[in-house]
Amino acid sequence: MRVGQLRRWLLMRGAESFEAMTDLPKALRVELANAFTPFAGRVVKHQTADDATHKLVLEFGDGGRIECVLIQDAGRRTACISTQVGCGMGCVFCASGIDGVDRNLTVGEIVEQLVRLRNLPGPRNEPSPEGVERLSHIVVMGMGEPLANLDNLLEALEIATAKDGLGIGARHITISTVGLPAKIRRLAESGKQYHLAVSLHAPNDALRNRIVPTNDKTGMDAILAAAAEFFEKTGRQVTYEYVLLGELNDRPAHARELVAVLRGRRAHVNVIPFNEVEGLPYQRPTDLALQTFIEALENGGISVKVRKRKGSQIDAACGQLRRKTLQAPG
Repeated sequence: MRVGQLRRWLLMRGAESFEAMTDLPKALRVELANAFTPFAGRVVKHQTADDATHKLVLEFGDGGRIECVLIQDAGRRTACISTQVGCGMGCVFCASGIDGVDRNLTVGEIVEQLVRLRNLPGPRNEPSPEGVERLSHIVVMGMGEPLANLDNLLEALEIATAKDGLGIGARHITISTVGLPAKIRRLAESGKQYHLAVSLHAPNDALRNRIVPTNDKTGMDAILAAAAEFFEKTGRQVTYEYVLLGELNDRPAHARELVAVLRGRRAHVNVIPFNEVEGLPYQRPTDLALQTFIEALENGGISVKVRKRKGSQIDAACGQLRRKTLQAPG
């Protein structure tokens, strides 16, 4: 009974201390507070942008730090969460992988990000009438390769989708991967209706090997075949993410080649103009290059959308804020 009460307070009612759990006996609340903490991590940095985007850096007991983000727009409250401390995929434009990967996050550490983000105020800094704003969507696009920590991620998402958990519909959850074919198939076989996003970033293996070093072990053909199987088993259209890097993968020829690769597939392309990261030699594409790239995809019959830039005031690029906190004195 007491475990059920604790679960409801933490997952459904937004409590962040045992003292706030008013239907527990006071003596028990004191005993719990002396022995435990509601959260495993602590917030070492919290930035808020004018568009009501929040970015948190959490530090866990072993000193590992990760980022998570709350994006609020048009009535949607989307949590972007991490699955690893650091990242081992080595994508050349990403701040998360500069220092490699330290470890997988536990189930509790993944869920904690969702709860902490859910508890943040809404766009008008006002609580909901029920006292706690709900999350509407989850994107697993933060630090780390989600499919490299698939078991813990799936268990955490079971809590997120449970009626006595966070109550988020499976179809409102997107898992992003750099492309691990065997794990994509495992995700498809899980029977869940999660959405899959594949971080492609190039239309051919030669260029992708430069941008995503792990591609030389898999190759695009194997990734695309696994994504096709995911669609066949789940009926869920696959999204292909394409970070547009100025003068590297943003030429009209690249767009036309991407059209040829994706033609005939149930696919959608998310074009993401690069957020510049201090210390990396890559640049944001020009507005003309972005528009030309989009038009080439649309003219080729590809469904495409440009991801809005949110939180530009708060070290928006993945891993950027965490890296700054690690470099700061003390």
